[in-house]
Formats: sequence, C-alpha cells, structure tokens
Amino acid sequence: MSDEKEARIAEAAARALKEAEARRAEAKPLELPPELGGRDGPEPIRFGDWERKGIISDF
Repeated sequence: MSDEKEARIAEAAARALKEAEARRAEAKPLELPPELGGRDGPEPIRFGDWERKGIISDF
C-alpha cells in the first residue's frame, strides 16, 4: 500500500474510534426491571448449553 493510502486509513480509524468513544460517553445505561423467577448461577448462554431439571440441551 502507498503511504498516502495508509495515512488515510489511519486517519479514518482514529476518527471512528473518537466517534465511538463519544457515543459510549453519551449512552445512558438501560433501566431494566429485575428478572422474576430467573435462574441461579452462571448464565447458560455463556457456556453454550441449558440445563433444566437435570436435562441438558445444546443449541
């Protein structure tokens, strides 16, 4: 790649990172209600399977 092209890419990347940082700073946290009857322990999505009454199913 030419130096000019690399400079444009680096400039665009820096601009995108700055814009993303500004969006994150302006974002308000979600105010979600507490979960009723939820599961205890680690979230099953994180481990890739679900267990219910001793039976495990993979998605």
